[in-house]
Amino acid sequence: MSGFENFIGFNPWTALFTLLNLVLTFLILKKFLFKPVNKMIDDRQNEIDALYADAAGAKTEAETLRADYIRKLAEAKDSSAKILSDATREANLRGEEILRQARADADALREKAGADIELERKKALNDVKGDISRIALDIAEKVMERELDEKDQERLIEGFLRDMGDQL
Repeated sequence: MSGFENFIGFNPWTALFTLLNLVLTFLILKKFLFKPVNKMIDDRQNEIDALYADAAGAKTEAETLRADYIRKLAEAKDSSAKILSDATREANLRGEEILRQARADADALREKAGADIELERKKALNDVKGDISRIALDIAEKVMERELDEKDQERLIEGFLRDMGDQL
C-alpha cells in the first residue's frame, strides 16, 4: 500500500520545482517569443497602413486614367469601324482567291491520287501474278515430282499468266 500512496501523494518540493520551472519557461518565452512576435505584428501593421495609403493614391490615378480611356475608346470605335470595313472587303477578296487556289490544288491532288492508285493497282496485280506463278511452279514441281528446267518453267509461267490475265 505504501507504493501506491507514494504514487498519488503530494510532495511540496516537486510542486515548488514545477512552479519554478513554469515561471522560468514563461519568462524565457516572453523574452524570446512574445516580444519578437509583437514586433513582427507591429511591422506588418505598418506595412498594411502604407499599402492602404498607396492604394488610395492609385485609386485617384486610376479614375483619371479611366476618363482618358473612355475618351480614347470612343475615338478608337470610330476608327475601328473604318478599319473593319476595309479589312472585311480585303478578306472577301483574299478568301475568293484562296478558294480558287484550293480548288485548283484539290483537282491536281485528285488527279495525282488517281494516277497513284492506278500505279499501285498495277503493281499489286504484278506482285500477285508473281506470287501465284511461284506457287503454281511449286505445285507443278510437286505434281510432276521432278525439277523443271528453265524452258518448262517459262512455258508454264507464260501459260498461267495468260490464263490469269483473262480472268482478271
